[in-house]
Amino acid sequence: MPENEEQFAIRVKNVSKGFKIYYDKGASLKERLLFRGRDKYHERVVLKDISLDIKRGEVIGLIGHNGCGKSTLLKLMTKILYPDSGEIEVNGRVSSLLELGAGFHPDMSGRENIYTNASIFGLSKKEIDRRLDAIISFSELEEFIDNPVRTYSSGMYMRLAFSVAINVDADVLLIDEILAVGDTNFQAKCFNKLQEIKSNGTTIVIVSHSLNQIESICNRSIWIHDGGIKADGFPNDVHMDYLTFMSKLRQIKSREIEEESNAAKAEIAARKAAKEAKELARLEEERRREAARKRWGSRECSITNIYAGDLQGNDNRVIRVGDPIKFRIDYRVDIPIKDAVFGIGIFRADGMYVYGTNTRIENFKKFDLEKDGSFTIVLERYNMLPGKYIVGFSIEYGDGIPVDYWKTACEIETYSEVSDVGSVRLDHTWEFSQDGIEQ
Repeated sequence: MPENEEQFAIRVKNVSKGFKIYYDKGASLKERLLFRGRDKYHERVVLKDISLDIKRGEVIGLIGHNGCGKSTLLKLMTKILYPDSGEIEVNGRVSSLLELGAGFHPDMSGRENIYTNASIFGLSKKEIDRRLDAIISFSELEEFIDNPVRTYSSGMYMRLAFSVAINVDADVLLIDEILAVGDTNFQAKCFNKLQEIKSNGTTIVIVSHSLNQIESICNRSIWIHDGGIKADGFPNDVHMDYLTFMSKLRQIKSREIEEESNAAKAEIAARKAAKEAKELARLEEERRREAARKRWGSRECSITNIYAGDLQGNDNRVIRVGDPIKFRIDYRVDIPIKDAVFGIGIFRADGMYVYGTNTRIENFKKFDLEKDGSFTIVLERYNMLPGKYIVGFSIEYGDGIPVDYWKTACEIETYSEVSDVGSVRLDHTWEFSQDGIEQ
């Protein structure tokens, strides 16, 4: 593999996939001979020349309305399906949770099915032996593990399958609409496990209609629409556009139903096409304006690149609470500006402003921007508690005149071994005394 491709876990190159949709296909040979006309079908293209790259360690959410091609794309990545054209490269061991328990035998015990199912993912018997206790413990089915799985409830069945799939040390984990596993406590446990898998550098691709689930774990969201990629970026930004689009589309369809009940279908069809085109154009313009509101300014100077990582120069946007983090912001100068000010702002995923400062607040000596360059800020202890944070940067001049405000410049994910609560960890010590004895 060429060196420049080693960073990619999955590469989708110009992939198209279609299916034959039969109107009324005969089930038996006799029916097919007697009713030949029923074998009529039409071709439905689900994916149209789609291309995307997923880097190692990225956690991607795939969203879109029913039938847009999300699950088909995931099945192509697992090689359950094959593309009509194009190619897909997946590097490393793959674990997929497309249909929980596919491969479980109802007459075998839970323990026996662990061995069968884990072997499907490529584990040897010795590897399964080493992981067996961890899988059973995670599923919380110790009392029932030697019972036939046909006696399991659907929740028990799904918990066992999930426990197997996430304990195979996969390089790539593919998940399709299965995160509602078990009760609330077990769901929280599953999300914590996924966070741990994510922090270990596993590439994860999730298909879900739950945007909150995607926002809680993914650092990138891809909106599939009409067989192609409609948007690709920060989950919050993509989801805002998606929800706006779907809301407006529902309004359009609702109005169409009303009109069709009061007018002939032929007359409505012509109006429908023109109305949808006009409304979608307006939505696209609204989306463009919303994107502009997330980055604004006169742009005499522009931020061109963001580096975020450790002090040794490694780009890493998943860090432990309390570790240092370094940001370097490259900028281009088109028109020199005087009395420049650099700034940083940190926001929670829900939009709450957590922290901000700039060189004016820090009493920097006044400076001008005349040539391209960069500025750096190091946070010695990044004490934001576990979660996802949006980091923005700004260039302004004079009394706060915006040149380039980029509110959603990058995303930082934090994790911790400590279970304190809130938004920020405060450095502290504890002391107490008892019966005159200091502790």
